Parts: sequence; structure tokens; C-alpha cells
Amino acid sequence: MKLTFTSFLTLDGVVQAPGGPEEDPGGGFTHGGWQAPFDDDTLGRYITEWFAGADAFLLGRRTYDIFAGYWPRVTDPDHPIAAPLNALPKYVVSNTLKNPEWHRTTVVAGSDADVAREIQALKDRPGRELQVHGSGTLAKFLMGHGLIDEYRLMIHPVVLGTGRRLFTDGVPPTSFAVAEVRTTPSGVSVHTYRPTGRPRYGSYDLDE
Repeated sequence: MKLTFTSFLTLDGVVQAPGGPEEDPGGGFTHGGWQAPFDDDTLGRYITEWFAGADAFLLGRRTYDIFAGYWPRVTDPDHPIAAPLNALPKYVVSNTLKNPEWHRTTVVAGSDADVAREIQALKDRPGRELQVHGSGTLAKFLMGHGLIDEYRLMIHPVVLGTGRRLFTDGVPPTSFAVAEVRTTPSGVSVHTYRPTGRPRYGSYDLDE
């Protein structure tokens, strides 16, 4: 399976608490819910297209708790997001979650090396996409181990100046190919990138 990572983020790279004020106030974050004003039918269509390609989901613990508290209550069998999330296998990376109640949830635990091997084993299974949604801490782990095959970044026209960011000091230097760029009526720029290896470097120095 191809491992895809999908995230909302601001112009200054913040990924914390896009969905609501109480979603993740950690670190005194007071800007929760910054994504909602930019939601529109076009963005919803893009997200629906992505969910239709999932064969399994991989989630960090915080995102898993948010999803598990919300999506099982959406019982429409034709809902384009709830239906796959509720029906398909879900793998949550956590060393503290012991007895998950959400249907078809498996905990991935152990050392960093153990987790990386298990995720690679999931990728090696036949199928379409192993999807990561949100889960910023997990995403950094996946970046560090070169496990993400495609990034789907929904960049919102807002700057917050504080909050957890996706790309921070310590992420591996990486170059990307642009697979697709789309925009929505509300101003969200939707970029799809695929990693191509380490960056190349050049210079504008004048010849002697």
C-alpha cells in the first residue's frame, strides 16, 4: 500500500487543533478551529476523493482519540468519511492505549525501530492506500524514517504565529516533486507532493 499523509495547515505551518477550540489546547494554544471558516464544498470534494482510495488508516494517539470520539456516532452507511473510517482497519501508534473500543482498531507499539518495521510491513501488504490524517507527531516520525510516499497539504490563508508546526528543526532534508496543485473558492491551496530524495544545491556566485 502507498502511505499517504493528509493535513490541514496554516501559512506559517501550524497543524494544531484545526477542527475546534477544544480539540487540542496543549501548550496554551488559543486558536483552535482555524480551519472551519475556510471549509467549502470544493474542499469537501477533494477530501472525499482521497477517502475513497483508502484501504486502511494509520493514526497517532491524539488524532485517534479525536476521531474515535466523533466518527462512530456518524452511522450513515453512505457517509464518504465516516463509512470508510468506521469499516476499514485502523492502526494507532501508541504505547499507552491498551484496549481500543473502535471497531477494527489495532495498536502499533514498541520501540521506534519496532514501530517503523511494523509500518513498513503494513505498506508491504497489497492494497491501495494506507492513509494518515492529521497526526502531526506521527507524521514527523514517519518523515524521519522515510515512510511517507505522498503528502497532501491543505494550506489555509491564515497565519497564527503560535502552535505546533509540521516542519520543524530536525526533520530530514527532503526534495519533492509537485504532483498536483488545486485551489478552493475559500482560498485553500491544496498541494500534493511526492518525495524525491535529498535536496540539490546550487549557487549564484559570479565566476571569477
